[in-house]
Amino acid sequence: MTAVGVSEANQLVARNVRRYRQERGLSLAEVARRSGLSKQTLSKVEQGVGNPTVETLTMLGAALDIPARRLLTEWGTPVFVQRKDEAEWIADGGGSERLLDEVYGSGYVRTHILQLDRGAEMTDPVDSHPPGTLHHVYVIEGRLQTGPLTDPVTLGPGDFVRFPGDVPYRHVCTSDHVTAHVVTTLPQLHQFGPRVTSS
Repeated sequence: MTAVGVSEANQLVARNVRRYRQERGLSLAEVARRSGLSKQTLSKVEQGVGNPTVETLTMLGAALDIPARRLLTEWGTPVFVQRKDEAEWIADGGGSERLLDEVYGSGYVRTHILQLDRGAEMTDPVDSHPPGTLHHVYVIEGRLQTGPLTDPVTLGPGDFVRFPGDVPYRHVCTSDHVTAHVVTTLPQLHQFGPRVTSS
């Protein structure tokens, strides 16, 4: 894994440890006690400056009462866009493949084809999906404006976006016709209401 990849992974773990700890109303000291890690080590992990080992992740998972892999699963992710001209194709036997995205964890997966004509739009009401839901949209033909109401993006053929599905969002056709492949992933993990406590 590259230095950038390690840094991104550390930031992901940092966000998740902090999120789960706060949802459970636990202080840094309490999680440190439950995990057997020092408070200083835990603080570094939450700041994203530590480089946690598999053993450390396992101990933190046990302290937070979750599988360690949940600490490597993105929840409430920012919008991620991959343009057609940024795509990397990898030769595989007689063909090639393009990786659009990777999301770790288990849950319910729904996949469908979206078709809209010019001016048509589809919206989902607030709170239509549970926290942690993600939408993955790949445009096959036409142009589509999609994403959270606060951060929409316009995509053309071959473009891909991943965005949170637990916030208000909209799909709008900005060409004569658009066809897109949409995958929605919903976590099975029980979601706790946020409770922020002091460290």
